Amino acid sequence: MTTLVTGTDTLTRDALTVLQPGFVGTTAPDWLLRRIGEGLSSVGLFGRNIASPEQLAALTARLRAERGDVLVAIDEEGGDVTRLEVRHGSSFPGNYALGSVDDTGLTRDVARELGRRLAACGVDLNWAPSADVNSNPDNPVIGVRSFGADPELVARHTVAYVEGLQAVGVAACTKHFPGHGDTNVDSHHALPRIDVDLDTLHARELVPFRAAIAAGTQAVMSAHILLSALDPHRPATLSPRILTGLLRQELGFEGLIVTDGMEMRAIASTYGIERGSVLAIAAGADAICVGGGLADEDTVLRLRDALVDAVRTGELPEERLADAAARVRALASWTQAHRVRGAVSGPGAAVQEGTAPGTDIGLVAARRAVTVTTGERPHTPMTSAPYVAAFTPVANIAVGDETPWGVAAELERLLPGTATGTYDEPSVDAVLAAAGERRIVAVVRDSHRHPWMTLALDALLAARPDTVVVEMGLNQAEPRGALHIATHGAARVCGRAAAEAVAGV
Repeated sequence: MTTLVTGTDTLTRDALTVLQPGFVGTTAPDWLLRRIGEGLSSVGLFGRNIASPEQLAALTARLRAERGDVLVAIDEEGGDVTRLEVRHGSSFPGNYALGSVDDTGLTRDVARELGRRLAACGVDLNWAPSADVNSNPDNPVIGVRSFGADPELVARHTVAYVEGLQAVGVAACTKHFPGHGDTNVDSHHALPRIDVDLDTLHARELVPFRAAIAAGTQAVMSAHILLSALDPHRPATLSPRILTGLLRQELGFEGLIVTDGMEMRAIASTYGIERGSVLAIAAGADAICVGGGLADEDTVLRLRDALVDAVRTGELPEERLADAAARVRALASWTQAHRVRGAVSGPGAAVQEGTAPGTDIGLVAARRAVTVTTGERPHTPMTSAPYVAAFTPVANIAVGDETPWGVAAELERLLPGTATGTYDEPSVDAVLAAAGERRIVAVVRDSHRHPWMTLALDALLAARPDTVVVEMGLNQAEPRGALHIATHGAARVCGRAAAEAVAGV
């Protein structure tokens, strides 16, 4: 039964409260500050908003000068997906690297240090960790963002990550519920569909989410995926059966439910962001994430008005919108209560590496994650500058193509004069011509998903058997080369760990 709207001002504020928009620039635009004053309770940050730790701290302080309890959220997974270090690459390996080490204490320490840096810059909600079980190795969007393919391994590291973040006052947002790991479609581009039975979902996809909820994750992010066994008609983000029936009632989650980005084509191209946002709140979501692509005042106003109109027409119960807004405020209260404990250092702490003087927990973890396989011929560590051939796939949108990756920069530091070339097709003759007499380091990323990379490596190794191969994605292919190095991720520290292995230091 729909209740009557009793207060337009309250209704409008509630509609603003459930939005988590982004914006463009490294300072807060006037429209954003004005809407915060009117009731907007959350802001999402992306790489375009961050130039330095000091600038980020000043930005979040300006937002809180307008409203002290505003939630400042970020998509900082570490590893391949970084916003804090978008221009240079992350100081922390990602989930796949941590899962390959399988030391929950290490995962907890990495998450705690990452959380400490976020807290020091005034960020208090992290859209992480990814709790997806990457059961499909051809998954184009999850991959190394997952701890692995074993549900129990993913569960224990998800718990460690949640505990590490929240120990320093940064709320974790476990994603992408109910599990994006068995897809072969990127929901940024289209609507993925998973057609497994309920028993499989409960034994695989839901295991890490149950564990995260038991560990006290403050938020859960929904996935734009269609799971026919749960709801054959609506994707999880828009499904009452999944968000209310499964997540709330069956799994007992009482925290904040956040949608994945509503401008992603899985929603925007099928429902539209306005209609999708109304359906998401009606289904049980509490916060609408938008701003990865759409980041302007018009988008905020369109979504606000769509929610208000839906209440007025009876499509969206007013009490459901009020409940969603209350959950946003409850999380804001949690972050306020923990913020002093989290922000134990000033913004300069964000550029320091490690949890203690002389300790770089990110590099320690990256080194532990590297696996090295020697070929049939004895390998001699390189002492002269090599030629790095980087075979580069198209980056998925979550990772972005603006963050550098590879080993060339780190090898240049160890072996000055290192040269490099980038290739997006099997141009082996071009590689050989550019390399000359130098030894070749071939760098690939998810070579098992890109047949052209396999062809290139086959031809290159036939011509130059002393080539070193560095795999910086999922380590699915058989080791090959005079030396095969698997980093289990492409973060900057993973590149450094690989370069050390190449140079034998």
